[in-house]
Amino acid sequence: MSRASTAIFHCPFCAEEDLRPVAEPAGAWACQACARVFTVDLVTVDTAQIPGRLAEEAALERRTP
Repeated sequence: MSRASTAIFHCPFCAEEDLRPVAEPAGAWACQACARVFTVDLVTVDTAQIPGRLAEEAALERRTP
């Protein structure tokens, strides 16, 4: 997932929704309420903590002899 295609809906600092993309740094957003400029990066998804995934793995374990 690239930053350019990621939409941010709330400021992580003040939770305001009035955000605007800015040119520099690439993929950054400017909050109009608290005047912060920030980027958000997805590092990883912890699949071990997804409830659907846990149920799926349990079902597969029951099928394995």
